[in-house]
Amino acid sequence: VDKYASLLRVSIAHAANDHRLGANEAPPAIISIFLGEQLNDIIEQIEAGGAKTTKAGGLFETGVSVLPKLPRDAGDRNRTSPFAFTGNKFEFRAVGSSFNVSGPNTVLNVIAAESLDYIATELEKAVKGGKTLNAAIQTLLPKIIKDHKRIIFNGDNYTEEWHKEAEKRGLANHRNTIDSLPVITRKDTIELCTKYKVYTERELHSRFHILAENYVKTVTIEAKTALVMAQTMILPASLKYQGEVAQTVVATKAAGGDASAASDTLKAVSAALHDLTKGIAALDKTINHHAEGDAYAHSKYFRDSVLPAMLELRKAADILETLVSDELWPLPTYREILFMK
Repeated sequence: VDKYASLLRVSIAHAANDHRLGANEAPPAIISIFLGEQLNDIIEQIEAGGAKTTKAGGLFETGVSVLPKLPRDAGDRNRTSPFAFTGNKFEFRAVGSSFNVSGPNTVLNVIAAESLDYIATELEKAVKGGKTLNAAIQTLLPKIIKDHKRIIFNGDNYTEEWHKEAEKRGLANHRNTIDSLPVITRKDTIELCTKYKVYTERELHSRFHILAENYVKTVTIEAKTALVMAQTMILPASLKYQGEVAQTVVATKAAGGDASAASDTLKAVSAALHDLTKGIAALDKTINHHAEGDAYAHSKYFRDSVLPAMLELRKAADILETLVSDELWPLPTYREILFMK
């Protein structure tokens, strides 16, 4: 996992997963391993010269007096880790729900094969050199742990402190799909996959282009959906509400009343509407602009131009959602989605 962290990252790269990684219940894009107290203790003992003890799981305190104390798994869990040991297995938690697992599994299998190949080769050399197998293992394992323990992190992967610490450790942080895609055609990836006859170099280049095109297709669908929603649903509802508020201002002033509150609302709605129409025009322009170059150049354009245009459009729509009357708003609001329906 340490040696091929970037390859694991690209195996789960997708436009939809870019929204998810680092969010609630999903790990960040930095690949690290969570071992838990028990396994981490054993690893530390091996590095120091040999494991002689193991931690017990103990009891789980619920804090409820009427419930009995429950046995606690010594492996415990960490939901913020992308690669977590969960009692009796490792769980690659960064894979998106829409993924075909064959891609990540292919990577997991080939990097495990490479690691086992390395260990077997080193042990065979040591045994041929006169060492017993057990002595060779006792020499090799502490070296592997020392060389690769930077990948182990048992804390909260969401914190800024971890991002800084990961950078200090030299761990890769491919923040989005476009940053990670070039790993597919990198020299070490080609050497790994061709050595074990998993992919040819041509097949890797093919996958690189397919994933870039898939990214463009996914973001295009998202952007066009956002554009249609803004043009045909949010804009008409907001204009209708603006008209109602404007009528209220005129009627209140004509009746000699204080129209300042309605005027303030009208100004806020008008400003947000201005930003919405500006955002619609900008997104429409970026979607219909054809970037020069290959599939990867197109995918970079969509990340750097289309996604920011979508975010700007969304900002205006979010503001209007808080201003426009519920009776006129054509979509479920965040409040309704999260708390009411």
